[in-house]
Amino acid sequence: MKRYFISILLLLSILLSCTSRRENANANNTLSTESTLKYAQGFTITTIGQSKLIEVTRPFPGAQTSFKYLLVNKGDAVPEHDNNTKVIYVPIARLVCTSTTHIPLLDYLNESEALVGFPNTDYISSENTRALIEKGNVTELGIDKGMDIERLALLKPDITIAYTMSGDFGQFKKIEELGIPVVINAEYLEEHPLGRAEWIKFAAAFFNKEELADSVFSAIERAYLSTREMAAKVNIKPTVMSGVVYGDTWFLPGGKNFAAQLIADAGGKYLWAENSSNSFLELSFESVYEKANQADFWIGVASFKSLSEIEAADKRYTKFKPFQTGRVYTYDARKGAKGGSEFLELGYLRPDIILQDLVTIMHPDLLPDHSLYFHSLLQ
Repeated sequence: MKRYFISILLLLSILLSCTSRRENANANNTLSTESTLKYAQGFTITTIGQSKLIEVTRPFPGAQTSFKYLLVNKGDAVPEHDNNTKVIYVPIARLVCTSTTHIPLLDYLNESEALVGFPNTDYISSENTRALIEKGNVTELGIDKGMDIERLALLKPDITIAYTMSGDFGQFKKIEELGIPVVINAEYLEEHPLGRAEWIKFAAAFFNKEELADSVFSAIERAYLSTREMAAKVNIKPTVMSGVVYGDTWFLPGGKNFAAQLIADAGGKYLWAENSSNSFLELSFESVYEKANQADFWIGVASFKSLSEIEAADKRYTKFKPFQTGRVYTYDARKGAKGGSEFLELGYLRPDIILQDLVTIMHPDLLPDHSLYFHSLLQ
């Protein structure tokens, strides 16, 4: 009887062990959990066992489709997936980027050396990447339809990170025909400044550096929120205008654009805040003048470097109050070694610095120790 009882216990132990192994295997291959993203609306990350499924849900304006990428650790079995999902083995070691906004993601993940090609390296401001360019480690590929696809193929990147504003995949299809996966990054569509910054988690997934990305983003988020909380206590919110004329049209951020959000979070009143567009508005000079001629600040004047340049371009600009009171600010104060805009490159990832700049401009008493980084006063 004793021997029988021991046999039963051993059998139960074996059965439980088998069940446990099946459950673990099930967890590694079928169970999935979606990572929490606080602000980004354009992508999701779902963990499937040891693999990750990334879905870019808003790849370009008006998109009716999404793009899915299954990231599988090298050597692991590939989980079941549909035919529309691209399988990419991670961590990647070599990649081509197509936007300067992708460069800081690599810098902050300590993966700058993974970059092997870029469409026009003169646009890059990052000192880390510029050093790699000078060493010949980053190949010039040409711009847009002039991109040298054959040269790109010779670099043998694991992936190409790209973006599209219209759904035109002409060049990207040619790259994929050569067996190089193209991954769409649509960070520019995010309305919340921290939503754009959160795309560092997207990039990190391809390097298996999620913990580092979480740490970087948390620091940016804390800095942003603490500055916003400080600015929320101001009693007077100065009015802000933005943009300049191109041709016969004044281009300026819509009311739901991330630039408008930054002004609001900095304790300012953007004069087109009630507008529902998250893109850019195209208005007549007259309509802008009617609404903004008495604005307190003019922030964001494209590439103008001085008040005299603005006046030379169109004397009507001088009629605006901020021009007359000397409260015109450019965001393009910092340039890379070849003239690239650091604001356009780093600003997506570091909205906390932009916010600190704007608070310093509009409420200088709140951040007395902050020196303007991206912005400067035009003379």
